[in-house]
Amino acid sequence: MRCRGLEPFFRSDSRVLVLGSFPSVMSRRENFYYGNPRNRFWKTVADAAGLPVPTDTEEKKRLLTECRIALWDVVDECEIKGSADSSISSVKTSDIYFLTRNCRIERILLNGRTAAKLFAENFQSLTDISVALPSTSPANTAFCAEPWHAELKNFI
Repeated sequence: MRCRGLEPFFRSDSRVLVLGSFPSVMSRRENFYYGNPRNRFWKTVADAAGLPVPTDTEEKKRLLTECRIALWDVVDECEIKGSADSSISSVKTSDIYFLTRNCRIERILLNGRTAAKLFAENFQSLTDISVALPSTSPANTAFCAEPWHAELKNFI
């Protein structure tokens, strides 16, 4: 099924851009990022910032704003079955350069292998400020938060 992703969340003072691959079914339904309660993203960011884990979309937006984090996905539109990155095809990428022109992005954190692969294929001129990190998805049973904490603590 052809699906459209979410609008980016950012402010002009955003310093870190976190890019996933494409929003899950739950995130698309909720109309905000990392909507699966089992996804470790919100806990990981909150822990790095020393703040409580947000419980609703408004709290999530406040956390991102306080930490100067922008969120988006590498894929803007694609064919996908459910939420599986492995089923993503017919990709139209997001305009990541738009955010780098309109924010003070100093670091791009790539959430998982699919995001990292698609980013490297499509945004070569930004790879020097990017780093691939372990996916926060519940499907990643070997998740380790330490690389995320190390990167985030440099910017929040």
